[in-house]
Amino acid sequence: MITCTFENGGAASLRHVVVHAIVEKDKKLLLVKRARTLSLEGGKWALPGGFLGRDETAAQGALRELKEETGWEGESAEVFLIKTNPDRPHEDRQNVAFNFIITPTIQTGVRDSESTEVAWISFDALPSLDSFAFDHGEAISMYMKHRKSPMPLPIVV
Repeated sequence: MITCTFENGGAASLRHVVVHAIVEKDKKLLLVKRARTLSLEGGKWALPGGFLGRDETAAQGALRELKEETGWEGESAEVFLIKTNPDRPHEDRQNVAFNFIITPTIQTGVRDSESTEVAWISFDALPSLDSFAFDHGEAISMYMKHRKSPMPLPIVV
């Protein structure tokens, strides 16, 4: 939680804003395996993503996180899913999560230390969706349903 003090002297605990990249190429998703040294959900597969920076839009943040965690650049960041669940699984803080569909363009770098592995995994070879970090399996499940039967975007839950 973020504790903020307002102009009137009152304080409140506020949510973090996080961004995730849903990147598909050749019927495969680009996923990262979180480093075991991370305090939350280390060693689990996840969508590339992280906290939104102070001086960036949500789309810019998703593209930045994609590049940092995978080395891939992308374009066409479209908001797919906005999650506002105050009880995000496996976490001790509240987040508002913006999940973007991003088209991969070129790999220009390598993964950062937050990931131990980066892989393109076909939809039929994905780990069980309940084994993903946080609520990423739920986002992937919704994306797979959207691929089969497109829904109006963004989805807000």
